Amino acid sequence: MADKDKWVRLSQSILKAELKRRGIGYRELAEKLTAMGTPETDRNIANKISRGGFTAAFFLECLIAIGVQSLRLQD
Repeated sequence: MADKDKWVRLSQSILKAELKRRGIGYRELAEKLTAMGTPETDRNIANKISRGGFTAAFFLECLIAIGVQSLRLQD
């Protein structure tokens, strides 16, 4: 497995876990991002997350939109 694949999966897992932890679906995330000035659709978000094709900026915008204030990357 390539190192890049490891990081893609990690970023997907973190984002999905934070959404689940807060009970936020893709539609609500899309609304929150749009309110922040980053127009997104729930379908577009689902596609980005499922293929891991998102930037670090998108990752951070999502985390901020759902209220993540701190993130633990390792135990």
